[in-house]
Amino acid sequence: MTIAEVCRRFGMTADTLRYYEKTGLIPKPTRTNGGIRNYSEYDCGWIAFIKCMRSAGVQVESLVAYVRLFEQGDGTLNERKQILIHERNRISAKITEMQETLDRLNGKIENYEQHIIPAEDLLKDTD
Repeated sequence: MTIAEVCRRFGMTADTLRYYEKTGLIPKPTRTNGGIRNYSEYDCGWIAFIKCMRSAGVQVESLVAYVRLFEQGDGTLNERKQILIHERNRISAKITEMQETLDRLNGKIENYEQHIIPAEDLLKDTD
């Protein structure tokens, strides 16, 4: 699969895909005899994984370390698991923080709906 096909499939730019490769976020794909990247389904699996992890806020440094360890083989299973646990805990804390923010916003909106908007409507009726 060409870089253009992969970009269409995943809704990303060629620059982003090259960045993933350059920084080590994905293993390097094979190339044709002419030097053109030739992405396999295996490569696409990595792209899907990295795209998912990045959209969830997993840090680039953690993902690069994970890929490097993966490329070293099964002897790094525990280290890779620890990276995933660390990122899961970090994201879980962020979700908690965001839920608290969402709850606060919902409270503010409810206050507007129950108190402020009705009070403003009363003022309009006296005009």
